[in-house]
Amino acid sequence: MLHRILWAASTHARTCLIAGLVAGLALPGLAAAMVPWLPHMVALLLVTTALRIGFRDAIGAIGDLRWGLGVVVALQMAVPLTLLGLLYLAGLSQTPAALAIVLTSAAPAITGSVNLALIMRMDAGRMMQILVLGTAVFPLTVLPVLWAMPQLGAAQEVISAALTLLAVIIAATAAGFLIRARAFPNPTADQIKALDGLSVLAFAIIVVGLMAALTPALQADPWAVLNWALLAFAIGYGLQLLALVALRRSPLQSLAGPIAIAAGNRNIAIFLIALPPDIIAPLMIFIGCWQLPMYLTPMLMPRLYAWALRHD
Repeated sequence: MLHRILWAASTHARTCLIAGLVAGLALPGLAAAMVPWLPHMVALLLVTTALRIGFRDAIGAIGDLRWGLGVVVALQMAVPLTLLGLLYLAGLSQTPAALAIVLTSAAPAITGSVNLALIMRMDAGRMMQILVLGTAVFPLTVLPVLWAMPQLGAAQEVISAALTLLAVIIAATAAGFLIRARAFPNPTADQIKALDGLSVLAFAIIVVGLMAALTPALQADPWAVLNWALLAFAIGYGLQLLALVALRRSPLQSLAGPIAIAAGNRNIAIFLIALPPDIIAPLMIFIGCWQLPMYLTPMLMPRLYAWALRHD
C-alpha cells in the first residue's frame, strides 16, 4: 500500500505540489496548527532529500568550489546590491516592496530547491552543493546588504540564524546520507522511484504550514495579497529568467538549471528573526505568496528551461 502511494506521488509530482498549495489555502486551521512544527518539518524534508540523492551524487569535486563560490557570491551579494541600487535611483528603496525584493535576493536557496531539481529532472547533486555552500557563506554575503539597509536589524541576529540553519542542514543531510548508505546502498529503479515519491510528499506537505498567513490575509485585504503575489512571481521568475539567459551560452551552461532554480527560489524566512515587528506583518503575507511561484515552477517554467538548456 505504502509502495503504491509513493509510486503515485512520484508519477504525479506536479499534481501533489498543487494539492499542497490548495490545502494550504483551503484548510487554514490545519495550516495554523502546522506552523510550530515547521522547523522540524524542514529538517525531515532535508533528511528525505539526502536519502533520495545519496552521498556519492551530492558530493562534488574540490574544483566545484571555483564555480560554486562565484555563483553564490553573485546570487546572494551582487544581485541584491544591484537591485537595491536600482531601487534607490528610482526613489523606492524605503518601500516595503523594496525590502521584500532585497531580502529575497540576498537569501540562500530554499531547502526544498533540491526537491524542485528532482521534479524538473535537473542535477539534484549540484543543487544540493549550491544549497549547502550558499547557506554556509550566507553570514558573509549578507553583511554588505545589512550595511546598506540598516533597517533590517542587527547583523548579529541574522548571522546567528544563518549559522543555526547551516547546522540543521548539515545534521539532517548527514542523517539522510547515513540511512541511504545503510538501507539502500545500491538502490534499484523501483526503490529510487519510491524515494522520489517520498521526497515529493514531504515537499507537498510542508507548504501547507508555510501558507498559514495567506488565507486570513485574503479575507482581510485581497487586493494587498494580489499585489504581493504579483511581486513574488515577478521576483521568482524574473531571477530564474535572468540566470538562464545569462548562462545558456556560457561555460556554466551545464549548470544553468540548478543555478536558475537557486536564483529564483530563496529562503527569505531566515531574515524574520531580525526584523522589527512593524515590518514582519506585511512580509508574512509576502512569504505566504512567495510559496506560489516556487511550488508552481515545475508546472510553469519547464519550457523556458528547455529552451535555455537545449544545445543549438
